[in-house]
Amino acid sequence: MASTGPKRAATGRKKTPATKRKPAARRETVAVAIPPAPAAGLKPIETETDLAEGVQGLMALDPRLDPILAVAGEVPLRLRPPGFEGLCRIIVSQQLSVASAAAIWTRVEAGLGEVEAHRITACDDDALRAMGLSRPKLKALRAVAEAVEGGLDLHRVATLSAEDAHASLCAVKGIGPWTADIYLLFCAGHPDIFPAGDLALQNAVADGFALKARPTIGELQAIAGAWTPWRGVAARLFWAFYKARREGREALPV
Repeated sequence: MASTGPKRAATGRKKTPATKRKPAARRETVAVAIPPAPAAGLKPIETETDLAEGVQGLMALDPRLDPILAVAGEVPLRLRPPGFEGLCRIIVSQQLSVASAAAIWTRVEAGLGEVEAHRITACDDDALRAMGLSRPKLKALRAVAEAVEGGLDLHRVATLSAEDAHASLCAVKGIGPWTADIYLLFCAGHPDIFPAGDLALQNAVADGFALKARPTIGELQAIAGAWTPWRGVAARLFWAFYKARREGREALPV
């Protein structure tokens, strides 16, 4: 998966507005059911202090992770812009090289002016394809835009339980488990998400715990269950451990 890259600095250049869609019959927005947040809520990881508190809490939960942390060193925060733009950037970058993803994203920004839900729905398919978007990604961006206009709050999902947050995103056509996990971790700052399908995490846990074989998704989910409510911190820890063990090879997906 390609990196979404560093947070883009604001520039003063004027952006060309997108081509407007031809008038069409009025359509109803798609309503998305959002489960109620827990009474106490989950505090998103938004700062280095939040992450440090999470690391401390994680170590208290599982002393087996002490030697993992010793090898990993600093656990990176690596946050990206939250909300609609952040999710769209993850979708656009999937299965592309870093350079290709950056080039297409630049064209998307230039074409839309601002990456907002109403601009996606107002832009016709030909204009979006001209920005470099494939048909599946175009459909996914439209589905997300319609869900947001229908009530999906991409900021509030960080306060839901891991299961409810994941289900809320995966209910949108075009958002799969990996996309949901990466958005929740690195855009929403959800503290309790662990992408058990990530190959680097599977290898890192196998190395760290000297397992005979790389754990399956189900097996890794069971292992990570011991790290609730800090599974998101554990994921960052094992990505850092993987990088350290592989002589600097980056494993973080953003």
